[in-house]
Amino acid sequence: MNIQRWIARREPNWQQLEQLLKQVEKQGLKSLEAGEIASLASLYRSVSADLARARTNNVGSTLIQDLQSLTARGYNQIYQGDRQKDQRAVLNFYLWGLPTVIRETWGYIALAFGIFMFGGLVAWWFAWQDPMFMALIVPDGLIRMVRDEGKLWMGSILGNEPMASSNIMINNMSVSFNAIAGGISCGVFTAYILFFNGLLIGAIAVLVGQNSLGLPFWAFVFPHGSLELPAIFMAGGAGLLIARALLLPGQYKRLDALKIYGTQAAKLVYGIIPMLLIAGAIEGFISPNPAIPDIFKYVIGTLIFVLLVLYCQRHEIQD
Repeated sequence: MNIQRWIARREPNWQQLEQLLKQVEKQGLKSLEAGEIASLASLYRSVSADLARARTNNVGSTLIQDLQSLTARGYNQIYQGDRQKDQRAVLNFYLWGLPTVIRETWGYIALAFGIFMFGGLVAWWFAWQDPMFMALIVPDGLIRMVRDEGKLWMGSILGNEPMASSNIMINNMSVSFNAIAGGISCGVFTAYILFFNGLLIGAIAVLVGQNSLGLPFWAFVFPHGSLELPAIFMAGGAGLLIARALLLPGQYKRLDALKIYGTQAAKLVYGIIPMLLIAGAIEGFISPNPAIPDIFKYVIGTLIFVLLVLYCQRHEIQD
């Protein structure tokens, strides 16, 4: 290859790309017309090929460095716009989209909450009447610790907060995703998970109440439970949406119903994940912390829940 001739032939393209990049870097991609944007993309691909050829033919380090700089700038300007669009889309979803989806699916979330509460009331009723029932739901070691030693089990988290927080997040994710996936069973498994977790909470509530440990127990639950429990109800609602598509597609074909309700369920999942991550961090570092007075834990939990309710009421301002 005649290097001088090749450089002379290709240099106008490099100069043209340089001019376009300078304009974009100063005024933004919107300053270009449609044809100039197409030229920018075409020139970027062309110069990228020139860089590969320059390296292969060892045309000189200075020229290779110039072409590397040109292609790097081109890449940033061409693909940065897509990244910014993606970032704005994610931000807009969490600012406006998720609250809208929660409001649209509140009936399913409320039904999930109702199943959970029904399990809790069943456990509360039978556990007060028959101690043997509590033994069927609550692990024996937990019962002995509360009843015989007069203390709660949260102390095991102290000194091991990072690992405990990670394990809590993983467990909560597992419960939530099982509730979502349970929609494939026409909602039977989703209902079972919600009902069983309600049974567990109800039985434990009776256990700590009977042993005068209700105040510190609920002080532990309030800070993280204000996010964790709504997230689980949202997961249950997502599972019930899938069940609705399978059982009651209505005016839609079943496959179309799965797409429609499945999309809503997927959007709920995107909301559940950050909620559970935050709740896991709170449960690992704040909820069991003895340095934080119980009254402050109640205040923290209440404040978080109020903010969550206000967030769910957000409406996008239309131009």
